[in-house]
Amino acid sequence: MKEVSYLEAISQGLRDEMRRDKNVFILGEDVGVYGGAFKVTQGFYDEFGPERVIDTPLAESGFTGAAIGAALMGMRPVVEMQFSDFITCAFDQIVTMAAKSHYRWGASVPIVIRAPYGGMIHGGPFHSGCPEGWFFQTPGLKLVAPSTPYDAKGLMKAAIRDNDPVIYFEHKYLYRRIKAEIPDDDYIVPIGRAEIKRPGNDISLITYGAMVHVALDAAKILEGEGIDLEVIDLRTLLPLDKRTIFGSAKKTNKVIILHEASKTGGIGAEVSALIAEELFDSLDGPIVRIAAPDTPVPFSPPLEEFYMPKAGDVVSAAKRLAAY
Repeated sequence: MKEVSYLEAISQGLRDEMRRDKNVFILGEDVGVYGGAFKVTQGFYDEFGPERVIDTPLAESGFTGAAIGAALMGMRPVVEMQFSDFITCAFDQIVTMAAKSHYRWGASVPIVIRAPYGGMIHGGPFHSGCPEGWFFQTPGLKLVAPSTPYDAKGLMKAAIRDNDPVIYFEHKYLYRRIKAEIPDDDYIVPIGRAEIKRPGNDISLITYGAMVHVALDAAKILEGEGIDLEVIDLRTLLPLDKRTIFGSAKKTNKVIILHEASKTGGIGAEVSALIAEELFDSLDGPIVRIAAPDTPVPFSPPLEEFYMPKAGDVVSAAKRLAAY
């Protein structure tokens, strides 16, 4: 076991899979000589060479299309979007070509798209977005969003080995702030399986990514208030682990859904609808959603602090729901 950061865990997962399978290669802006904008691929160019660590022009649609073609020919490309906001430039390639190829003629498209997402880094409206909701409605894609170093490495390895296109949402705020001991040996975190990060009996809080840590901070505060919060980390956004979601909701009978993305049309809306449709008779209160406002992410640090969901928001919502 070795303590590593969230960023180092992502890098380990990539390096392990490139050493294990010669068909895995990386492409994107500044991933090679520079080592990536956030240094996830630092040292990869020297170890694997320019044919497997490919610096591309600023052309997301072009290099994503090239990666899809390579995947159709049996390769396993890992595409880096320098910031997840720029994924819009490759939207057609992802949702029209990669996502639908299996449905059209049974072709596998084993491509991983790394999408560094999220705020709290003072990156402003063009470098802080949470675009997962756009792809959540696209059959044929898989979406993962790890919150810990263990999950970051395990989900990266699982994503690369998967035969379907996977968008790997990695939260920039967690890169060097979250550290944990993880195994050096080979392991994966199965796609499609959520995890109970903190067991509880009073209220289920369902979340993912950086908001898992916000939820855990809130749970510590609420423990002193006599409220036992269960924290569910989705880990995989598509497909959702309905068994874990429903099992927790049946146990606590009260649900809060927390995510950093804007509230309207977010993944929380679908989770809320599923619980309302399937478990209405098990609920002892309204399903509560906590999310960011329906605005772009502010650049100003005080405005961004106000914009982001916080532990205090969870504590206030939990107290109201507990008293319902």
